[in-house]
Amino acid sequence: MTTTLPPDSTFEQRLDALIQPTRVHGSLYSDPEIFARELEKIWYTTWVFVGHESEVPEPNDYVRKKLGRQDVIMTRDRDGQIHLLLNRCAHRANLVCDDAQGNSSSFRCPYHGWTYRNSGELLGYPYNKGYGGKNAVDLKMGSVTRVDSYQGFVFGSFAAEGPSLVEHLGATAGEIDRLARLSPEGKVALNAGWLQHKTKANWKLLAENETDGYHPQFVHGSIFGVTGSPIGALYSDNSTAVTRNLGGGHSENDLRPEFRKFNEPMRWFGTTESRVPDYVAAMRATHGADAERILVEGAPHVMIFPNLFIAEIQVFNIQPVAADECVQYSTAVQLLGAPELNKRMISQSIGSVGPAGMLLADDTEMYERNQRGVQMREPEWLDVRRGVVREAVDDNGFTIGTATDETGMRGFWSHYKTLMEANR
Repeated sequence: MTTTLPPDSTFEQRLDALIQPTRVHGSLYSDPEIFARELEKIWYTTWVFVGHESEVPEPNDYVRKKLGRQDVIMTRDRDGQIHLLLNRCAHRANLVCDDAQGNSSSFRCPYHGWTYRNSGELLGYPYNKGYGGKNAVDLKMGSVTRVDSYQGFVFGSFAAEGPSLVEHLGATAGEIDRLARLSPEGKVALNAGWLQHKTKANWKLLAENETDGYHPQFVHGSIFGVTGSPIGALYSDNSTAVTRNLGGGHSENDLRPEFRKFNEPMRWFGTTESRVPDYVAAMRATHGADAERILVEGAPHVMIFPNLFIAEIQVFNIQPVAADECVQYSTAVQLLGAPELNKRMISQSIGSVGPAGMLLADDTEMYERNQRGVQMREPEWLDVRRGVVREAVDDNGFTIGTATDETGMRGFWSHYKTLMEANR
Protein backbone atom coordinates (compact mmCIF):
# COMPACT_ATOMS: atom_id res chain seq x y z
CA MET A 1 0.00 0.00 0.00
CA THR A 2 1.25 3.48 -0.81
CA THR A 3 -0.02 6.99 -0.38
CA THR A 4 -0.30 9.59 -3.12
CA LEU A 5 2.60 11.69 -1.81
CA PRO A 6 5.62 12.08 -4.13
CA PRO A 7 8.49 9.65 -3.46
CA ASP A 8 10.85 12.41 -2.26
CA SER A 9 8.54 13.43 0.62
CA THR A 10 10.09 13.53 4.08
CA PHE A 11 9.16 10.91 6.63
CA GLU A 12 7.28 13.53 8.65
CA GLN A 13 5.24 14.52 5.58
CA ARG A 14 4.42 10.89 4.95
CA LEU A 15 3.43 10.37 8.56
CA ASP A 16 1.22 13.44 8.54
CA ALA A 17 -0.63 12.00 5.57
CA LEU A 18 -0.92 8.54 7.15
CA ILE A 19 -2.45 9.66 10.47
CA GLN A 20 -5.63 11.69 10.20
CA PRO A 21 -8.15 12.65 12.89
CA THR A 22 -10.62 9.84 12.18
CA ARG A 23 -8.64 7.34 10.11
CA VAL A 24 -5.17 5.78 9.93
CA HIS A 25 -3.41 4.18 6.99
CA GLY A 26 -2.90 0.42 6.88
CA SER A 27 0.82 0.74 6.18
CA LEU A 28 1.32 1.97 9.76
CA TYR A 29 0.87 -1.64 10.85
CA SER A 30 3.01 -3.34 8.22
CA ASP A 31 5.80 -1.04 6.96
CA PRO A 32 9.25 -2.17 8.26
CA GLU A 33 10.59 1.40 7.93
CA ILE A 34 7.83 2.74 10.16
CA PHE A 35 8.50 -0.05 12.65
CA ALA A 36 12.21 0.85 12.74
CA ARG A 37 11.30 4.50 13.40
CA GLU A 38 8.96 3.43 16.21
CA LEU A 39 11.78 1.60 17.96
CA GLU A 40 13.88 4.76 18.00
CA LYS A 41 11.17 7.38 18.55
CA ILE A 42 8.97 5.49 21.00
CA TRP A 43 10.44 2.31 22.46
CA TYR A 44 13.96 3.68 22.90
CA THR A 45 12.91 7.20 23.88
CA THR A 46 9.79 7.27 26.03
CA TRP A 47 9.18 5.42 29.30
CA VAL A 48 8.40 1.73 28.72
CA PHE A 49 7.07 -0.74 31.27
CA VAL A 50 9.57 -3.54 31.91
CA GLY A 51 8.58 -5.43 35.07
CA HIS A 52 7.76 -5.18 38.74
CA GLU A 53 9.95 -4.89 41.82
CA SER A 54 8.22 -7.92 43.33
CA GLU A 55 9.90 -10.08 40.68
CA VAL A 56 13.28 -9.39 42.28
CA PRO A 57 12.36 -9.20 45.98
CA GLU A 58 15.76 -10.10 47.48
CA PRO A 59 19.24 -8.60 47.06
CA ASN A 60 21.02 -10.09 44.02
CA ASP A 61 17.78 -11.39 42.47
CA TYR A 62 17.50 -10.98 38.72
CA VAL A 63 15.03 -11.70 35.93
CA ARG A 64 15.38 -11.39 32.17
CA LYS A 65 13.02 -9.00 30.42
CA LYS A 66 12.45 -7.21 27.13
CA LEU A 67 12.43 -3.51 26.35
CA GLY A 68 11.48 -3.27 22.71
CA ARG A 69 13.86 -5.68 20.99
CA GLN A 70 16.50 -5.30 23.70
CA ASP A 71 17.31 -8.27 25.95
CA VAL A 72 17.36 -6.75 29.44
CA ILE A 73 18.34 -8.14 32.83
CA MET A 74 16.39 -6.54 35.68
CA THR A 75 18.54 -6.85 38.80
CA ARG A 76 18.39 -5.81 42.42
CA ASP A 77 21.88 -5.15 43.76
CA ARG A 78 23.02 -5.82 47.31
CA ASP A 79 21.91 -2.33 48.35
CA GLY A 80 18.40 -2.89 46.99
CA GLN A 81 18.70 -0.67 43.90
CA ILE A 82 16.99 -1.82 40.69
CA HIS A 83 19.03 -1.87 37.48
CA LEU A 84 18.12 -2.63 33.87
CA LEU A 85 21.23 -4.06 32.22
CA LEU A 86 21.58 -4.95 28.55
CA ASN A 87 22.38 -8.64 28.24
CA ARG A 88 25.65 -8.16 26.38
CA CYS A 89 29.31 -8.48 27.25
CA ALA A 90 31.27 -5.26 26.67
CA HIS A 91 34.13 -7.27 25.17
CA ARG A 92 32.78 -9.25 22.19
CA ALA A 93 29.01 -8.83 22.57
CA ASN A 94 28.21 -12.33 23.83
CA LEU A 95 25.15 -12.78 26.04
CA VAL A 96 26.21 -12.91 29.68
CA CYS A 97 22.98 -14.34 31.10
CA ASP A 98 21.13 -17.45 29.90
CA ASP A 99 18.75 -18.16 32.78
CA ALA A 100 15.29 -16.61 32.90
CA GLN A 101 15.78 -15.67 36.55
CA GLY A 102 17.97 -16.37 39.53
CA ASN A 103 20.08 -14.89 42.29
CA SER A 104 23.66 -13.81 41.71
CA SER A 105 25.88 -10.89 42.58
CA SER A 106 27.67 -11.16 39.24
CA PHE A 107 27.42 -12.32 35.63
CA ARG A 108 30.23 -14.15 33.81
CA CYS A 109 30.47 -14.14 30.03
CA PRO A 110 30.86 -17.73 28.78
CA TYR A 111 32.95 -16.66 25.76
CA HIS A 112 36.10 -15.19 27.38
CA GLY A 113 35.25 -15.16 31.08
CA TRP A 114 34.75 -11.44 31.61
CA THR A 115 32.80 -10.91 34.84
CA TYR A 116 30.47 -8.08 35.84
CA ARG A 117 28.68 -6.97 39.01
CA ASN A 118 24.89 -7.16 38.91
CA SER A 119 24.99 -3.37 38.68
CA GLY A 120 26.96 -3.58 35.41
CA GLU A 121 30.52 -2.66 36.47
CA LEU A 122 33.38 -4.81 35.20
CA LEU A 123 34.89 -6.98 37.95
CA GLY A 124 37.66 -8.64 36.01
CA TYR A 125 38.92 -10.48 32.94
CA PRO A 126 41.23 -13.51 32.54
CA TYR A 127 44.88 -13.21 31.55
CA ASN A 128 44.94 -9.56 32.42
CA LYS A 129 48.53 -9.01 31.29
CA GLY A 130 47.20 -8.81 27.74
CA TYR A 131 45.49 -5.59 28.77
CA GLY A 132 48.32 -4.18 30.83
CA GLY A 133 47.24 -5.69 34.13
CA LYS A 134 44.21 -5.53 36.40
CA ASN A 135 41.78 -2.61 36.25
CA ALA A 136 43.27 -1.41 32.96
CA VAL A 137 39.97 -1.75 31.08
CA ASP A 138 37.13 0.65 31.92
CA LEU A 139 34.36 -1.08 29.95
CA LYS A 140 31.08 -2.07 31.58
CA MET A 141 27.76 -3.62 30.61
CA GLY A 142 25.30 -1.43 28.79
CA SER A 143 22.25 -0.30 30.69
CA VAL A 144 18.95 1.49 30.23
CA THR A 145 19.74 5.16 30.75
CA ARG A 146 16.93 6.01 33.16
CA VAL A 147 15.15 3.59 35.49
CA ASP A 148 12.28 4.47 37.79
CA SER A 149 9.29 2.80 39.38
CA TYR A 150 5.81 3.69 40.54
CA GLN A 151 3.99 1.47 43.04
CA GLY A 152 6.60 -1.16 42.20
CA PHE A 153 5.98 -1.00 38.42
CA VAL A 154 9.42 -0.62 36.85
CA PHE A 155 9.88 1.51 33.73
CA GLY A 156 12.94 2.28 31.66
CA SER A 157 13.90 4.96 29.14
CA PHE A 158 16.98 5.15 26.92
CA ALA A 159 16.60 8.93 26.68
CA ALA A 160 19.01 10.82 28.94
CA GLU A 161 16.55 13.70 29.18
CA GLY A 162 12.81 14.08 28.95
CA PRO A 163 9.69 13.89 31.09
CA SER A 164 9.98 12.17 34.46
CA LEU A 165 8.13 8.90 34.95
CA VAL A 166 5.41 10.63 36.96
CA GLU A 167 5.01 13.18 34.18
CA HIS A 168 4.79 10.37 31.63
CA LEU A 169 2.16 8.52 33.65
CA GLY A 170 0.03 11.61 34.17
CA ALA A 171 -3.49 10.64 35.22
CA THR A 172 -2.71 6.94 34.93
CA ALA A 173 -0.67 7.18 38.13
CA GLY A 174 -3.99 7.54 39.91
CA GLU A 175 -5.24 4.38 38.21
CA ILE A 176 -2.23 2.45 39.46
CA ASP A 177 -2.99 3.87 42.91
CA ARG A 178 -6.54 2.55 42.55
CA LEU A 179 -5.14 -0.92 41.95
CA ALA A 180 -2.85 -0.69 44.98
CA ARG A 181 -5.75 0.45 47.20
CA LEU A 182 -7.42 -2.91 46.58
CA SER A 183 -4.70 -4.44 48.75
CA PRO A 184 -5.28 -4.32 52.52
CA GLU A 185 -1.57 -3.49 52.72
CA GLY A 186 -1.63 -0.99 49.87
CA LYS A 187 0.78 -2.97 47.69
CA VAL A 188 0.63 -4.97 44.47
CA ALA A 189 2.85 -7.89 43.45
CA LEU A 190 3.36 -9.36 39.99
CA ASN A 191 5.09 -12.55 41.08
CA ALA A 192 2.63 -15.23 39.98
CA GLY A 193 4.60 -15.92 36.79
CA TRP A 194 4.22 -14.55 33.28
CA LEU A 195 2.60 -16.29 30.34
CA GLN A 196 4.05 -15.46 26.92
CA HIS A 197 1.74 -15.12 23.92
CA LYS A 198 3.42 -14.64 20.55
CA THR A 199 1.10 -12.89 18.11
CA LYS A 200 1.63 -12.46 14.38
CA ALA A 201 0.38 -8.91 14.50
CA ASN A 202 1.66 -5.38 14.93
CA TRP A 203 1.92 -4.21 18.54
CA LYS A 204 -0.35 -1.22 17.91
CA LEU A 205 -3.31 -3.48 17.13
CA LEU A 206 -3.03 -4.82 20.68
CA ALA A 207 -2.61 -1.38 22.25
CA GLU A 208 -5.68 -0.09 20.41
CA ASN A 209 -7.78 -3.08 21.41
CA GLU A 210 -7.16 -2.92 25.14
CA THR A 211 -9.65 -0.12 25.71
CA ASP A 212 -11.84 -0.79 22.68
CA GLY A 213 -15.31 -1.26 24.15
CA TYR A 214 -16.88 -1.86 20.74
CA HIS A 215 -15.64 -5.44 20.28
CA PRO A 216 -16.45 -7.43 23.47
CA GLN A 217 -20.08 -8.23 22.64
CA PHE A 218 -19.03 -9.69 19.29
CA VAL A 219 -15.59 -11.19 19.86
CA HIS A 220 -16.37 -12.59 23.32
CA GLY A 221 -20.12 -13.05 22.97
CA SER A 222 -19.96 -16.84 23.03
CA ILE A 223 -18.01 -16.82 26.30
CA PHE A 224 -20.37 -14.36 27.92
CA GLY A 225 -23.29 -16.53 26.87
CA VAL A 226 -21.84 -19.80 28.12
CA THR A 227 -20.67 -18.41 31.45
CA GLY A 228 -23.57 -16.05 32.05
CA SER A 229 -21.04 -13.25 32.58
CA PRO A 230 -22.42 -9.73 33.12
CA ILE A 231 -19.32 -8.20 31.52
CA GLY A 232 -20.89 -7.91 28.09
CA ALA A 233 -23.55 -5.53 29.34
CA LEU A 234 -20.83 -3.11 30.45
CA TYR A 235 -19.96 -2.53 26.78
CA SER A 236 -23.22 -1.64 25.09
CA ASP A 237 -25.28 1.38 24.06
CA ASN A 238 -27.17 1.09 27.33
CA SER A 239 -24.05 1.20 29.49
CA THR A 240 -23.23 4.22 31.62
CA ALA A 241 -19.50 3.37 31.49
CA VAL A 242 -17.25 5.74 29.55
CA THR A 243 -14.13 5.55 27.42
CA ARG A 244 -11.66 8.23 28.48
CA ASN A 245 -8.68 9.74 26.71
CA LEU A 246 -6.28 10.35 29.60
CA GLY A 247 -3.71 12.18 27.46
CA GLY A 248 -0.18 11.05 26.65
CA GLY A 249 -1.52 8.15 24.59
CA HIS A 250 -3.16 6.63 27.69
CA SER A 251 -6.81 5.61 27.85
CA GLU A 252 -9.28 3.78 30.05
CA ASN A 253 -12.63 2.11 30.12
CA ASP A 254 -14.14 3.62 33.26
CA LEU A 255 -16.64 1.02 34.42
CA ARG A 256 -17.29 2.64 37.79
CA PRO A 257 -20.59 4.29 36.77
CA GLU A 258 -22.05 0.84 36.11
CA PHE A 259 -20.83 -0.61 39.40
CA ARG A 260 -22.08 2.40 41.34
CA LYS A 261 -25.58 1.80 40.01
CA PHE A 262 -25.72 -1.58 41.73
CA ASN A 263 -23.69 -0.48 44.78
CA GLU A 264 -22.70 -4.09 45.53
CA PRO A 265 -19.23 -4.74 47.00
CA MET A 266 -17.16 -7.16 44.86
CA ARG A 267 -19.54 -7.15 41.91
CA TRP A 268 -16.60 -5.84 39.83
CA PHE A 269 -14.87 -9.16 40.57
CA GLY A 270 -17.92 -11.21 39.67
CA THR A 271 -18.58 -12.33 43.22
CA THR A 272 -20.13 -11.19 46.50
CA GLU A 273 -18.61 -10.19 49.81
CA SER A 274 -19.96 -13.38 51.41
CA ARG A 275 -17.63 -15.39 49.14
CA VAL A 276 -14.51 -13.50 50.25
CA PRO A 277 -15.33 -12.45 53.84
CA ASP A 278 -11.74 -12.30 55.10
CA TYR A 279 -10.68 -9.97 52.29
CA VAL A 280 -13.66 -7.66 52.77
CA ALA A 281 -13.07 -7.52 56.52
CA ALA A 282 -9.40 -6.68 56.01
CA MET A 283 -10.28 -3.91 53.56
CA ARG A 284 -12.79 -2.38 55.96
CA ALA A 285 -10.24 -2.50 58.75
CA THR A 286 -7.66 -0.75 56.56
CA HIS A 287 -9.75 1.83 54.74
CA GLY A 288 -12.57 2.56 57.16
CA ALA A 289 -15.33 4.64 55.61
CA ASP A 290 -13.64 4.59 52.19
CA ALA A 291 -13.74 0.79 52.02
CA GLU A 292 -17.29 0.60 50.64
CA ARG A 293 -16.51 2.85 47.70
CA ILE A 294 -13.30 0.95 46.92
CA LEU A 295 -15.03 -2.43 47.14
CA VAL A 296 -17.83 -1.25 44.86
CA GLU A 297 -15.70 0.51 42.22
CA GLY A 298 -13.02 -2.15 41.93
CA ALA A 299 -9.91 -2.20 39.76
CA PRO A 300 -8.96 -0.03 36.78
CA HIS A 301 -9.12 -1.00 33.11
CA VAL A 302 -6.38 1.22 31.73
CA MET A 303 -3.90 1.20 28.84
CA ILE A 304 -0.66 3.03 29.68
CA PHE A 305 1.26 4.06 26.56
CA PRO A 306 2.96 2.30 24.95
CA ASN A 307 2.79 -1.18 26.45
CA LEU A 308 1.28 -1.59 29.94
CA PHE A 309 -2.31 -2.76 30.16
CA ILE A 310 -3.95 -3.19 33.57
CA ALA A 311 -7.10 -5.24 33.04
CA GLU A 312 -8.61 -5.33 36.52
CA ILE A 313 -7.25 -8.68 37.74
CA GLN A 314 -4.33 -9.11 35.36
CA VAL A 315 -1.52 -7.14 33.81
CA PHE A 316 -0.24 -7.28 30.22
CA ASN A 317 3.17 -6.25 28.94
CA ILE A 318 3.29 -5.78 25.14
CA GLN A 319 6.70 -5.96 23.44
CA PRO A 320 7.34 -5.58 19.69
CA VAL A 321 9.34 -8.09 17.64
CA ALA A 322 8.77 -6.97 14.05
CA ALA A 323 6.28 -4.93 12.06
CA ASP A 324 4.02 -7.99 11.96
CA GLU A 325 4.87 -9.69 15.24
CA CYS A 326 4.84 -8.99 18.97
CA VAL A 327 4.79 -10.83 22.27
CA GLN A 328 2.19 -10.18 24.94
CA TYR A 329 3.19 -11.19 28.46
CA SER A 330 0.40 -11.61 31.00
CA THR A 331 0.19 -12.32 34.71
CA ALA A 332 -2.38 -12.31 37.48
CA VAL A 333 -2.41 -9.35 39.86
CA GLN A 334 -1.55 -10.30 43.42
CA LEU A 335 -2.63 -8.05 46.29
CA LEU A 336 -0.57 -8.13 49.47
CA GLY A 337 -2.67 -9.19 52.44
CA ALA A 338 -5.38 -10.75 50.24
CA PRO A 339 -4.64 -14.49 49.91
CA GLU A 340 -8.34 -15.27 49.58
CA LEU A 341 -8.62 -13.05 46.51
CA ASN A 342 -5.23 -13.89 45.04
CA LYS A 343 -6.10 -17.55 44.50
CA ARG A 344 -9.19 -16.53 42.59
CA MET A 345 -7.22 -14.02 40.52
CA ILE A 346 -4.79 -16.71 39.40
CA SER A 347 -7.61 -19.13 38.61
CA GLN A 348 -9.58 -16.56 36.64
CA SER A 349 -6.48 -15.40 34.77
CA ILE A 350 -5.70 -18.96 33.72
CA GLY A 351 -9.26 -19.32 32.47
CA SER A 352 -9.13 -16.11 30.45
CA VAL A 353 -5.53 -15.68 29.24
CA GLY A 354 -3.90 -19.03 30.00
CA PRO A 355 -2.77 -21.56 27.34
CA ALA A 356 -6.34 -22.82 27.05
CA GLY A 357 -7.92 -19.53 28.10
CA MET A 358 -10.90 -18.16 26.28
CA LEU A 359 -10.66 -14.37 26.17
CA LEU A 360 -7.11 -13.93 24.87
CA ALA A 361 -7.58 -16.65 22.26
CA ASP A 362 -10.49 -14.66 20.83
CA ASP A 363 -8.53 -11.42 20.83
CA THR A 364 -5.43 -12.98 19.28
CA GLU A 365 -7.50 -14.36 16.44
CA MET A 366 -8.77 -10.84 15.77
CA TYR A 367 -5.27 -9.31 15.92
CA GLU A 368 -3.92 -11.75 13.35
CA ARG A 369 -6.93 -11.38 11.08
CA ASN A 370 -6.43 -7.60 11.22
CA GLN A 371 -2.75 -7.99 10.35
CA ARG A 372 -3.61 -9.99 7.26
CA GLY A 373 -6.32 -7.49 6.37
CA VAL A 374 -4.15 -4.35 6.49
CA GLN A 375 -1.96 -5.78 3.76
CA MET A 376 -4.84 -5.85 1.27
CA ARG A 377 -4.66 -3.21 -1.44
CA GLU A 378 -8.10 -1.71 -0.82
CA PRO A 379 -9.48 0.01 1.13
CA GLU A 380 -6.24 1.46 2.43
CA TRP A 381 -7.58 3.08 5.60
CA LEU A 382 -8.77 1.95 9.03
CA ASP A 383 -11.66 3.99 10.39
CA VAL A 384 -11.52 5.34 13.98
CA ARG A 385 -14.39 7.83 13.87
CA ARG A 386 -16.82 6.04 16.18
CA GLY A 387 -18.25 8.45 18.75
CA VAL A 388 -16.43 11.55 17.53
CA VAL A 389 -19.76 13.37 17.10
CA ARG A 390 -20.80 12.76 20.70
CA GLU A 391 -17.59 13.23 22.66
CA ALA A 392 -17.68 15.40 25.75
CA VAL A 393 -15.24 16.76 28.31
CA ASP A 394 -15.43 15.52 31.90
CA ASP A 395 -14.91 17.51 35.10
CA ASN A 396 -11.16 16.90 34.94
CA GLY A 397 -10.82 18.16 31.38
CA PHE A 398 -10.46 14.74 29.75
CA THR A 399 -12.26 13.83 26.55
CA ILE A 400 -14.77 11.04 27.08
CA GLY A 401 -16.99 8.92 24.87
CA THR A 402 -19.49 6.18 25.54
CA ALA A 403 -18.44 2.67 26.47
CA THR A 404 -18.26 1.63 22.80
CA ASP A 405 -16.61 4.72 21.29
CA GLU A 406 -13.10 4.92 19.80
CA THR A 407 -12.08 7.88 21.93
CA GLY A 408 -9.06 6.04 23.34
CA MET A 409 -7.79 5.07 19.89
CA ARG A 410 -7.87 8.65 18.70
CA GLY A 411 -5.92 9.70 21.77
CA PHE A 412 -3.39 6.94 21.13
CA TRP A 413 -2.78 8.03 17.55
CA SER A 414 -2.52 11.70 18.44
CA HIS A 415 0.27 11.02 20.93
CA TYR A 416 1.93 8.47 18.64
CA LYS A 417 2.12 11.09 15.90
CA THR A 418 3.64 13.66 18.27
CA LEU A 419 6.39 11.25 19.32
CA MET A 420 7.12 10.03 15.82
CA GLU A 421 7.50 13.59 14.52
CA ALA A 422 9.77 14.70 17.36
CA ASN A 423 13.28 15.70 16.30
CA ARG A 424 15.23 14.21 19.18
